[in-house]
Amino acid sequence: MPHVVIVGGGFGGLDAARALAGAPVRVTLLDRHNHHVFQPLLYQVATASLSPGDIASPIRWILRRQRNVEVLLATVRSLDPANKRVVIDGDDAIAYDYLIVATGAAHSYFGHDEWAARAPGLKTLDDALVMRRRMLIAFEAAERETDPAKQKRLLTFVIIGGGPTGVELAGALAEIARQSLRQDFRRIHPESARIVLLEGSPHVLANFHDPLREAARRALERLGVEVRTDSIVTQVDADGVLWRPADPARRPASAGPDRAQRISAETVLWAAGVAASPIAKSLGVPLDRVGRVPAEPTLAVPGHPDIFVAGDICALQHDGAWLPGVAQVAMQEGAHAARNILRAIDGTPLEPFRYRDYGIMATIGRGSAVGEICGLKISGFFAWLFWIFLHIFWLIGFRNRFVVMTEWAWAYVTAQRRVRLITGDRAEG
Repeated sequence: MPHVVIVGGGFGGLDAARALAGAPVRVTLLDRHNHHVFQPLLYQVATASLSPGDIASPIRWILRRQRNVEVLLATVRSLDPANKRVVIDGDDAIAYDYLIVATGAAHSYFGHDEWAARAPGLKTLDDALVMRRRMLIAFEAAERETDPAKQKRLLTFVIIGGGPTGVELAGALAEIARQSLRQDFRRIHPESARIVLLEGSPHVLANFHDPLREAARRALERLGVEVRTDSIVTQVDADGVLWRPADPARRPASAGPDRAQRISAETVLWAAGVAASPIAKSLGVPLDRVGRVPAEPTLAVPGHPDIFVAGDICALQHDGAWLPGVAQVAMQEGAHAARNILRAIDGTPLEPFRYRDYGIMATIGRGSAVGEICGLKISGFFAWLFWIFLHIFWLIGFRNRFVVMTEWAWAYVTAQRRVRLITGDRAEG
C-alpha cells in the first residue's frame, strides 16, 4: 500500500490522519511530543485556570482505533524530497510515497532571538508552565521584598502583542491579580499589580472589525489593564522593556513625547510574532518572509506533487487575503491534503482548497468575549458563553470536556483558579 508520512501531530496533522481512516494506505505520523495540545486554551494553563492534562491527549490514544496509522515519537531533522524520505533523530530515515508537512509555527522575535530568555512565548505545554511559574513566582517574590521600588517592579507585568493570545493573557492575568490572589497575601496587595499590553499597530485584535476591537479594549481597561497601541518594543532586558511610539505620521498630536520609554518589569511575556517551523527550509523551495511555503491551490508544494503542506507552515490566499494561522484553517487544510492524496492515488484530478470561515473569537476575562461568527459580530456575556460552547465542543475526549467545564463553572462562581501551582525548579525560565 502507498505510504503516507505526516509530520506534526497538531490540528493539521491530526485531521489529515483522521481523513485517511479506512483508506488503502499505510500512515506514519511523526511528532516530537507524544500528545496533541488544544492550543487555543494554552493561555488558560499559563494563567492557572486549567491543568496541562485538561487540554492535551496522547496522540496514540486519539488514533487508537485507526488500524492503518502508526505513531512514532521522533524529532524530524530534515526533509529529503529528492530521495522521498524524512530524516529523524538518530539519523534514521523514513521513506514515503506521499508526505504531509504540518509542523506548525515557532516564536519569532523579529531578529532579536536574545529576547527569548526574558520574554517566553506560548506554543507548547512547556511554554505555558514556564509562564505560569514566572507569574506566580513574581507575586511570591514581591511578598518577601521590603524595598517598595523593587516590589513595584516585581508586580509589573508586560505582555507584548495585542492579538488574541496577548489579549487573553492580559485579561486572565488581570483577573488573577484582582480576584484570585487578592486574599492570599499579607504584605502585598496583588490587585495593585500593573499589567501593560503593548501592541505595535493602532489596534488590539487587528483581524477583528473595529467595533469589536474597541469592545475588547474597553473590557481590558475595565479589568485595569494598560493598553498601549502604536507602541514598538525596541529592547527586552533584565530590567524590563524599552518601547517607543510608532511612526509619528499616524500618531495623534495628543499621543505624548516621541521618544523611547522604559517599563521596569520582572515578568515579560511574548505574544507578538510567529514564524513557520524551520523544517520548511529543507524542502528547497522559495519561502515567504515568515518562512511559510507558498502552496499551490491544491496545497501541494510547487515542484513536488507528492508533498502537501497544512496549517501554519502553509501560505495560501483566500478571497485576496492570506489565511490566518488558526486551528480551523489547519484542520481544514490537513483533511483536504489527505483527500487530495487519495485522489492522486486513484489517478483523479486534485481539487483546490476552499476555506470555510466559521469566524474568530477572543475572550477577555470572566464573562466577556468578542467574536465574529458567520458574519455576526457579538461581544459581552453572550459571546463568552458561545466561546465556552465552541471550545468544549472541539476538545478531544469526554473527560477533557467534563473537567474543563467543571473548572470553568467553579472559576465563574468563585472567581478562583485552583491550579495555582509552582512546579519545577524555581530558578528555571
